Amino acid sequence: MSTDRTQHEFRRRQIESGEARCAIFRRTYDAPIEDVWDACTDPVRLSRWYAPVAGDLREGGTITQGDFGSGTIRRCAAPHLLTVALGGDPAPDEIELRLQPGPGDTTVLEFEHATTLDSHEIGGQIFDAVYCMGGGYGPRLVTLGLHLRGELPADLDPTTLHLLPEFAPAITASMRALDELVQTDKAGAAPCA
Repeated sequence: MSTDRTQHEFRRRQIESGEARCAIFRRTYDAPIEDVWDACTDPVRLSRWYAPVAGDLREGGTITQGDFGSGTIRRCAAPHLLTVALGGDPAPDEIELRLQPGPGDTTVLEFEHATTLDSHEIGGQIFDAVYCMGGGYGPRLVTLGLHLRGELPADLDPTTLHLLPEFAPAITASMRALDELVQTDKAGAAPCA
């Protein structure tokens, strides 16, 4: 697997609030699993590449993640698995981070966002909820790579990634990939990565 390309997948699974449609983002990073885990769970590091995260950062604890809303940590098995239920009770969304060692000293990250919601409003327009995930996670997986390599600009604000032209290709690629997968699912065919 290339270390500079995100793979996308679509699947369905049950979460606490019902059947969910899931967007899966898979990427390999040239960093050991402990470093990737720390970058994905340490609030200081998360605020550099993802979003400001605060709260009770332990299993059962409640967190906030900037404009991405609040959630409850359901499972935490360092350095391999983190599951966060997002929203109300029962939570309509769930995110899951799965890490595994890759070849050499690399780490394979699989990030899954499961949602029971059909649509999401952005700027007064209604979009498919899974399709919208590409615009948020696509560029953040790029900024994670930059962060792990020590190349992330010190003044980068991760809440503005959608406004920066250098991240437009990641946004476009992720949204295009998810749109194709969502359309395949709607047509009733079995989507593949």
